[in-house]
Amino acid sequence: MRSSMTITSPSFPSMPQFHQPNTHPPPYKQPPMITLQNPTKPHEISTKSLKKSGFLSAIGNAIEEQEYRKARAEVIRKGTGLEGYNIEGVSIGGLETCVIIPEFKCAFDIGRCPPRAVAMNFLFITHAHLDHIGGLPMYVATRGLYSMSPPTVFVPPSIKEDVENLIELHRKMGDVELNLDLVALDVGETYELRNDLVVRPFKTHHVIPSQGYVIYSVRKKLKKQYIHLKGREIEKKKKSGVEITDIVLSPEVAFTGDTSSDFLLDPRSSDALRAKVLITEATFLDDKCDIEHAREHGHMHIDEIIEHSKWIRNKAILLTHFSSRYHIEEIRQAVTKLQAKVPAKVVPLTEGFRSLYSP
Repeated sequence: MRSSMTITSPSFPSMPQFHQPNTHPPPYKQPPMITLQNPTKPHEISTKSLKKSGFLSAIGNAIEEQEYRKARAEVIRKGTGLEGYNIEGVSIGGLETCVIIPEFKCAFDIGRCPPRAVAMNFLFITHAHLDHIGGLPMYVATRGLYSMSPPTVFVPPSIKEDVENLIELHRKMGDVELNLDLVALDVGETYELRNDLVVRPFKTHHVIPSQGYVIYSVRKKLKKQYIHLKGREIEKKKKSGVEITDIVLSPEVAFTGDTSSDFLLDPRSSDALRAKVLITEATFLDDKCDIEHAREHGHMHIDEIIEHSKWIRNKAILLTHFSSRYHIEEIRQAVTKLQAKVPAKVVPLTEGFRSLYSP
């Protein structure tokens, strides 16, 4: 931004006309004597003055404001870069969860349908609790409103019929078209999102049927028996119809949704636990809600993640779904405990949470 500044000469008052001094100076007067009744130390004067002026109170307010700004700086608003992915969203336990990965044009769960999610072509629903699926009709309707292509929505097979009924109900109530491609994708099945990207669900452990998702990058690798060949020989075999490459799947991002810690011990979760980025929940962080309480409600306590941290092979972990009872500072403190136990970079998704210093 360019700025312009005009410099003007200061306007000084005009000088009075010159007068000759009197030849006879005025008579000398003795200055009055000043006596301090109660001598006060300089620092006492300063302190009293500050208290009287409210300056100390202003300093206190400034410190609190600084702490507040520091806390708000930790809030993830426009996404956080993890292993090359700009992940954004909001996840507050019991209220809403929607995590967006623009690089894949996908969202995991839809929460209350945050505006940013509307631009995502793929939506992966983990389970049917309202804080994860409540915004689905709005998501589909908004894409239609803006003449966007119908989204592809993936759901556990056990809830597909109910989701179809939900969408049909909104069609009737609103007398509106709601177009989507609804896919029931079961654990272990593979769906091709694009030439270099596929997705597979994995089992999670919640109080109702649920599943997580792993997104894999797809690349071709020359088979070992052809590594010694030169370029022309490889091209010749390729033209003759010989399959010279193997398909290699690399887990990029895994999303659990709501789950107990049982998924950490399930061998079928191995790909989720070695993906570059693991997005998982940590609903409870302190002793006020212990591990037993977390398990009873199909959630995880952060102490369980610490306990089973030896199974985690991810390069980065994005923790989500904290209970709304926690403040940003409490979440950061709990994350520090986990960070000390795992080599992965641990980041909390704190959008929507309040600071202890919030006004």
